[in-house]
Amino acid sequence: MKIVIVTGSSRGLGASTAIQCAERGMGVIVTYNSNPEKAGEVVSAITANGGKAVALKLDVGKSSSFAEFRDAVSVKLQAIWGRETFDYLVNNAGYGLFNPIATVTEEQFDGLFNVHLKGPFFLTQILLPLMEDGGHIVNMTSATSRVATAGVAPYAAFKGGLEVLTRYMAKEFGERRIRANSIAPGAIRTELGGGLNDEFEAMLAGQTALGRVGEPEEIGGVIASLLSEENRWINAQNIEVGGGYII
Repeated sequence: MKIVIVTGSSRGLGASTAIQCAERGMGVIVTYNSNPEKAGEVVSAITANGGKAVALKLDVGKSSSFAEFRDAVSVKLQAIWGRETFDYLVNNAGYGLFNPIATVTEEQFDGLFNVHLKGPFFLTQILLPLMEDGGHIVNMTSATSRVATAGVAPYAAFKGGLEVLTRYMAKEFGERRIRANSIAPGAIRTELGGGLNDEFEAMLAGQTALGRVGEPEEIGGVIASLLSEENRWINAQNIEVGGGYII
């Protein structure tokens, strides 16, 4: 059984990814920061369908906690799966901020940086010794790094940085046959940045070629598929999944 760690998987895109990976026969380590109940619901949904999953606390914005998380992963790998390694890492955890550049504070900037770029960098670094050769890293980027959308400059900048980092991961980890790709969602119905109201959804739908916003399942399914052996030759790519967002 392949084992995947999905950060920020108590809700939204992460929860969908965790559930769909489990449906494809993977064991799943779900992570949460502040909502263990929601993480428990994701684990329950997986186990009720015959899968194996466990939830662990992780604050991706606090790199000083990563060694403790790595140790917890080691314990769960051995206790639940009888293994010392895992196979896949999905760096998904994140949050949104909708402020123009003129009003963004340094604290807000640093918070986004810690979660969206520094966190994935150092979390991947510390987990790499536990990753099986031939594994796969998937980083969650964003279509906002391709198009300039007013009010999300720091978020988009760090997602752009993560896209570049993905290519470097593919280059440096290639000797271990570890692939690295990134997924860039377009307009998706999630709670990010406070979620969608009717007016905002209509605007986003109007900017998308297929005339609607996407659903979390449409991102989770792509990630689960990308992790599979049938896509083993896809590497160092940023794949936009947005229904034709602002084209």
